[in-house]
Amino acid sequence: MRTIAAINEKILAKQAVVWTVEEVKAKVAEWGIKKIAATVDVVTTGTFEPMESSGAMLNLGHTDPPIKIRKCWLDGVPAYPGLGAVDIYLGATMPEDLSEQEMSVSELGDRPTPQRGGGHVIENLIAGKSVHLHAIGQVTDCYPRSSWDNNITKDQINQFYLFNPRNLYQNFIVGVNGGDRPLHTYLGPLQPRLGNAVYACSGAMSPLLNDPDLNLIGIGTKIFLGGGIGYVAWEGTQHFPLQKRLPNGTPLGPAATLALIGDAKQMDTRWIRGCYFTKYGPSLMLGVGVPLPVLDEAVIARCAVQDKEIVAPVMDFSIPRRVRPTFGLVSYGQLKTGRLTIDGRTVKVAPVTSLYLSGQVAQTLKQWIEAGDFTLTEAVAPITGDRPFLAQEQWQQKI
Repeated sequence: MRTIAAINEKILAKQAVVWTVEEVKAKVAEWGIKKIAATVDVVTTGTFEPMESSGAMLNLGHTDPPIKIRKCWLDGVPAYPGLGAVDIYLGATMPEDLSEQEMSVSELGDRPTPQRGGGHVIENLIAGKSVHLHAIGQVTDCYPRSSWDNNITKDQINQFYLFNPRNLYQNFIVGVNGGDRPLHTYLGPLQPRLGNAVYACSGAMSPLLNDPDLNLIGIGTKIFLGGGIGYVAWEGTQHFPLQKRLPNGTPLGPAATLALIGDAKQMDTRWIRGCYFTKYGPSLMLGVGVPLPVLDEAVIARCAVQDKEIVAPVMDFSIPRRVRPTFGLVSYGQLKTGRLTIDGRTVKVAPVTSLYLSGQVAQTLKQWIEAGDFTLTEAVAPITGDRPFLAQEQWQQKI
């Protein structure tokens, strides 16, 4: 048994042995679990994928005279100001509003989908670029200013940090389209009549699939987030640890999620980028890496899981319902071949996740730890393991 304190001593002395999870999987057949566990102190995992339930908190600082912001746009993208006077939250998927006016949902649906959104503004701020701010204030005795226009950078505001309510899905789905027209989805375009398939998980590299019961990951766990330091803040929205699982502990579909937080001023646009899904909307590509301390052999046993031992459901997006029909389960080993067989047909497969950059996240985190620049933290509380997944139903009110 190792301890995190003992591992940190080795890290600070630059003596820690750190392997990426890919290196563990490649060596386990040759070395065996016992030898690897005796040798390695930390295993690094990583992913680089769309994480649309993300956003940034900003404190702009007070103007003179002061303003109590109640409507706000950053480079034309609406931000949420219903907090303190100059606190705003910018959601990654909020689309650009070129008119900067309120619109009904029906009017918004009739417009062409804006290709820029909150994720692009967050990327520009991280890059040190200037962003235009337009704010409308509620005039009060202590906040007499009614409007404010300014150009801001990350160095001209107080706080600028990511707070992401749902990141790091533990497994996800494979999207296909059995209908007769193209579909534009959060996985990207799906061609009709099973013309293609798309998945959004790095499989055996993905952080939570290598710690399926979240034995090592909890509230306060220190992580690589967008090229800077971040932490696990809470369970993520739609956290569903009760998902059915294989004997190796990996879930059959979307399961656990995490809420993450980190200082965006320290991040790097190599690892955080605004993106756009055609006719669906803007989002955010984000690199997240999680270190797993090798406290015992069980850690390596879990990290030894291979792509062929992890499965995901193939969902038909042509059925516009919450619960869609499936074409069964498929392994990530099969998905990563680029081909999938459905009803006797060969279907081309591609990931919306960057498998290359996922590996680079794990490699970068490994280098930080080896250099003594990144130590591990003890979780202050576990992530709940018994959260059910609730959905909304329409109930007829009795009169």
